[in-house]
Amino acid sequence: MIEIADLLDREAVLACRDILARAPFRDGALTAGAAASRVKRNQQAKGDDPDVVALSRRVRLALERHEVVQRLVRPVRWSNLMFSRYAKGQEYGLHADNAVMSDSDGWPFRTDVSFTLFLSDPETYVGGALLVSDRAGEREYRPEAGRIVFYPTGYLHRVTPVTAGERLACVGWVQSFIRRPDQREVLFDLERLRAAATADTALMLDKTIGNLLRMWGEV
Repeated sequence: MIEIADLLDREAVLACRDILARAPFRDGALTAGAAASRVKRNQQAKGDDPDVVALSRRVRLALERHEVVQRLVRPVRWSNLMFSRYAKGQEYGLHADNAVMSDSDGWPFRTDVSFTLFLSDPETYVGGALLVSDRAGEREYRPEAGRIVFYPTGYLHRVTPVTAGERLACVGWVQSFIRRPDQREVLFDLERLRAAATADTALMLDKTIGNLLRMWGEV
């Protein structure tokens, strides 16, 4: 699980909300798989709307520029981004995301990492928590607007019912250059050590990181 606090600043969050307030929405179940569509009750902004397309590019650029995203997630392929809206009484029941989706060019890709970018201030709605299940149980996320949560796509997860207000979020999926999360963590730790190392040690870490990337990397 990775939570990043500063993906979008306040100005960017307000701009996202302004665009989504004018965007056309449709039934979110139309974009879910066969099993997930039975438990998905929300709305999604139409992906072909010009303003939504521009907003997707803006968020994608923020993701691609963020150093922690690049070092911990190591994205190599991205899905189209989806902007979801939950009104009172809406939720997304327990489900697993599809193992294979289409990337932004329409080609199939393996989904390694899922993410949810929160766009609503938590005090403006009740409920609507993201619950992600791992071996330790359910982890709950209901952070400040502009924060993003990454989690392994294979994990079961759900969004609890919204009982008041409105919850806005952006969701998407990534194929990582490094398939296994434990290997991504090893590389991240080595890069942090390299940043603080002496010149000779940094050179050896460069060699080690490069060899591990070649050993573990997939495109």
